[in-house]
Amino acid sequence: MRYTTRLTLVFGLIWALMLALSLLGIYGALRAGLEGRIVHQLLDDAGALAELYNSGTTGQVRPTGGTAVALYDASGLPFLLDEPQHRIPAEVLTQADEGPQLYRGPGFVAAYVATSIGVLAVSQDLGFIDRLLEQVARVAVLIFLLTLPLGWLLVRVGVGWANRPLVRAAEEVARRKGADLSPIPYDGPTDELGRIVARFNDLLAELREARERERVFLAEVSHELRTPLTVLAGYLERLRKRPGDTEALAGAERTARHLTRLVGDLLALARGEAERTVNPHIVDLAELASGVTAGFPGVGLELRAAPEVLGDPDRLIQLLRNLVANAVRAAGRPEGVRVTVGEDDGRAWVEVADDGPGIDPEVLPHLFERFARGPEGGTGLGLAIAKQIAEAHEGTITVRSRPGHTVFRVELPGLEGEG
Repeated sequence: MRYTTRLTLVFGLIWALMLALSLLGIYGALRAGLEGRIVHQLLDDAGALAELYNSGTTGQVRPTGGTAVALYDASGLPFLLDEPQHRIPAEVLTQADEGPQLYRGPGFVAAYVATSIGVLAVSQDLGFIDRLLEQVARVAVLIFLLTLPLGWLLVRVGVGWANRPLVRAAEEVARRKGADLSPIPYDGPTDELGRIVARFNDLLAELREARERERVFLAEVSHELRTPLTVLAGYLERLRKRPGDTEALAGAERTARHLTRLVGDLLALARGEAERTVNPHIVDLAELASGVTAGFPGVGLELRAAPEVLGDPDRLIQLLRNLVANAVRAAGRPEGVRVTVGEDDGRAWVEVADDGPGIDPEVLPHLFERFARGPEGGTGLGLAIAKQIAEAHEGTITVRSRPGHTVFRVELPGLEGEG
């Protein structure tokens, strides 16, 4: 069953119930109003007639308009009774006093009051109310039968109009192919449905961005793998021609290790397992930074302290090498990069600064995400791996940037703090 049909059915049933309850309410209110009016009038009439009888100025009183008058003696026997079917039981009349009281009998209602000559009763037949209400009930049923389909039609039109944005959005989603990640058009109000469509479009945008990052990532990784593979193939060709070429053999082994580490980084990053491959040793952070900067001639180094940390030297070298390589790429030259090592309050830190163009503020929140690429290019892996390595050592990595000055800061627990 379609959503619009279900809503129409539900609201149609609610409309039918409300209509029926309204007509029943009108019926009950009309009966109560008529009977209340009659009771009020009878009590007034009984009081007025009692005053006349007590004053001795009454004449002959005859029923008019369906109202009957009766007089009873002190024992409850009638000596004037216009309507025999309106007789009030003697045990009720013995309780009469000077104030008018009410008695409801079968098909009639009476007001009685004690007077100087007996008990006076004024009664009214209620049959006319039943006959009137029968007519009202027939009219109510007719109104119900005529109004119900009209109400259902209005409900159907109203539900269809209110659900037009939902229907159009559902039809658009149903027509989509799996590769189509364009936004779902929506021209309805900003209600719950509008917020759902907006959030759905946000998710589609995130998927588009993720797909684009993955495409770029695959292209960049293919390029990164192609270069060492080409080098490795060259070394192997030299070895084929000159089997005893030790230089070619060393180069091939070095390139193979580079490829192995790159593929391992890809797997570890994809699985989130960088933190599981830490092999801790006591590491001199200043010595480690000196070794990394030596591989980038021209990069400046400032040693404000020589802190020791408990960590995996290979992983920490990889972290710093990634940061320095990114900085050199951003600055465009090694001389624009400076590495500083220090220690504050038992925490060791390393800062890698460059004088490049800076990082776009829109890129900063996503800089350490997998497949994200900064303005300097690269595979989009280096900073994500650096973040995992820092967190695997219970440390942090942060960045601050403005045009001409970008600083990556890594903080690690000092060796004294580990104890």
